[in-house]
Amino acid sequence: MAKKSSIEKNNRRIKLVKKFAKKREALKKIIKNKKLELSERFEAQLKLNKLPKNSSKIRIRNRCEVSGRPHGVYRKLKISRIALRDMASSGKIPGITKSSW
Repeated sequence: MAKKSSIEKNNRRIKLVKKFAKKREALKKIIKNKKLELSERFEAQLKLNKLPKNSSKIRIRNRCEVSGRPHGVYRKLKISRIALRDMASSGKIPGITKSSW
């Protein structure tokens, strides 16, 4: 089980990303538009820098929904490889069985 503080920190980042997503997207569109004046694009860059750093999508960490583990997480299932194996062995995931030959 991961530290509760790490899980909560990641949850706060997810909320911040959702809150500032539209604003960040609008500012990035202005910055990338080469037809606008340089000063206008520079002002948009400064506004983007004033937003919280944790509101950036890149700051979010993929964590296991079950254990909070940060490594070895399957994106589709949002479960770590260890939690997936435990759940498959106990029969909690339909259609998945541990292979044996």
